[in-house]
Amino acid sequence: MTKSSKKFFNVTMAFTLAITLLAGCSSSKTSEPTAAPDAAATAAPAVDATKAPEATKAPDATDIPKAGLDISKKVELQFYMLGDAPKDLAIIQDKVNEMALKDLNATVKFNYTTWTDWDQKYKLLLSSGQPVDLIFTAEWAQFQQYANKGAFIELNEMLPVAAPKLYSFVPQDMWDAIKINGKIFTMPATFKEYVTTGFVYRDDLREKYNLPVPTSLETFEAYLEGIKKNVPTLTPLGVNSNVRESISDTVKNITDDPVGGPLPYGVGIKYKTPSEVTSYWGSEENLADLKLFKRWADKGFWSKNILNLKDTDLLVNGKAAALIGDNPNRFNDQKLRMTAGHPDWKLAYYPAPYIKGHAEPVHPMHNAFAVPKSSKNPERAIAFYEKLVTDKNYNLLTQYGIEGVNYTVEDGYYKMIGDATSNGFPREAMNSWAWRNPEYMLFDKGFDGVKEIFKKLDEIKQPDIFTGFAEDYSSYQAERAALEQVEKQYMYPLIAGLVPDVEKGLKTFMEKAKAAGLDKVQEEYKKQWLAYLQSAGIK
Repeated sequence: MTKSSKKFFNVTMAFTLAITLLAGCSSSKTSEPTAAPDAAATAAPAVDATKAPEATKAPDATDIPKAGLDISKKVELQFYMLGDAPKDLAIIQDKVNEMALKDLNATVKFNYTTWTDWDQKYKLLLSSGQPVDLIFTAEWAQFQQYANKGAFIELNEMLPVAAPKLYSFVPQDMWDAIKINGKIFTMPATFKEYVTTGFVYRDDLREKYNLPVPTSLETFEAYLEGIKKNVPTLTPLGVNSNVRESISDTVKNITDDPVGGPLPYGVGIKYKTPSEVTSYWGSEENLADLKLFKRWADKGFWSKNILNLKDTDLLVNGKAAALIGDNPNRFNDQKLRMTAGHPDWKLAYYPAPYIKGHAEPVHPMHNAFAVPKSSKNPERAIAFYEKLVTDKNYNLLTQYGIEGVNYTVEDGYYKMIGDATSNGFPREAMNSWAWRNPEYMLFDKGFDGVKEIFKKLDEIKQPDIFTGFAEDYSSYQAERAALEQVEKQYMYPLIAGLVPDVEKGLKTFMEKAKAAGLDKVQEEYKKQWLAYLQSAGIK
């Protein structure tokens, strides 16, 4: 992303501060050492997405000795979420606080990072010493790395005392799956799903203009061309300034079949040959992808102002015709919000695993909440989180809003009142994926289609072999920070298709990346990855 040198300096300094402070956290007596973690200890067992949560329970809460939770002092909990806050958050927060004050002598302040530069804000939240009592975690938000750096409080002894119902509710295999070096640092979601990528597109426009069904990059490009030709006022592809996530990573996940989620530092590892570690950056494959993006940009598939575009809801807002990269659950939520306001619009989805031939069920680490080291009220925090998960009143309120105001239940199905514009709290508007409770969840009729997708993905499911890997970047944190800035300054414009000479632009990027320490970073990452494979018995 093109930025002024002053902005780059500020972000680099902020990132450096974050890493320095986290490294400082790791020197405390309660945190883990900064040496590379033992891969076998951090390896998380694969979890069957079709296995019922009740299959292997933790010890029953009634069998756990209770020391009692001290709630004599009134506290306000600072709760941090990723993404953007819903319009009517304050109304829901007030109602939550009415219950929490009575139950736990506590109130809660729900805070959001927004999706703009969320990763930088997240780093600062975990490093500045700012009081944070609960924070969202996931493998895609670098949970393993932060846990190994001592950013979170260990919960092994605290959970059975302060949150016995939650401790009993979460299956034991899930607790085992999220442990780092045998310790619990986060509280996982129990809803089983697939969060694989795919093509999301306006099917009503496809039918109207006789466009192809997107089942490959080639047919997807033909669909986008048809949109550009027939509906010139509509942006064909909804992408924003985070071009790596919204363009490059998603395309690679379809064509390159990488291990797990997006890999950092231009490292290339394919799912079927995990021991072969290459450099994607600078390769012929990288060049071919960048030329594809340049072609798409030249065809007008996205705005020339893309690197300044922050909107993450272009499809629902009727500004774009398609997305690439969303998962079945998010697709369904988008369809729900879109058709509520425009019942004549039709949204369709084609899962990428159908192309790749395999799908990995979501890992319990994918949506979770941890208690940061800066928490002033850790016991009260997990007691409140227990309420969100196990208490039906808290759960329904924070997942769906106020019944009769935000939604109704008809024949067992969720139905949003109004549309995405008029409804200030649509389904899961708080980005509340982590405290979904399968016993209380409400689905709209459209989710029946998602269940069918899940059934088909079950037929080609494979274990997630990547999530157990926990990178330790303490030996190259300065190079890592420098690479991040080089990537945004020189690679992002290439992905956005804004560089006239792609080959020359890639050459410049590689020169800058190598000067920032690319070779050192890639070599160390490769060494850690291969050690993980050996310890985990993966070939």
